[in-house]
Amino acid sequence: QVQLVESGGDLVQPGGSLRLSCAASGSIFSINAMGWYRQVPGKQREWVAHISNGNSTNYANSVKGRFTISRDNAKNTVYLQMNSLKPEDAAVYYCNADIRRNSWSGVFNYWGQGTQVTVSS
Repeated sequence: QVQLVESGGDLVQPGGSLRLSCAASGSIFSINAMGWYRQVPGKQREWVAHISNGNSTNYANSVKGRFTISRDNAKNTVYLQMNSLKPEDAAVYYCNADIRRNSWSGVFNYWGQGTQVTVSS
């Protein structure tokens, strides 16, 4: 079994910063790409950022220059540093990862349970 557990969501004022973490645990042989998505009620889940196992990164235009994705492969953890937060960044943030559980298995996609980010004064 594989689990992704996010943490770090909180209430923050506009202009503030937060750092989200997502730790993968369980039967893991290797982790390929990892990413962050977000969703507000009534809207589709939106891609935020992506990092490859070679540390190549990509960002949605809405967060480029404000958010930074990084990973610690030794800890099977991906981070999202969010700066200059805006009210429109408020959402439930979900972690996503492509994980191989064994050397002989395929790669499967996993989601975390989400962590709430609220941006309000």
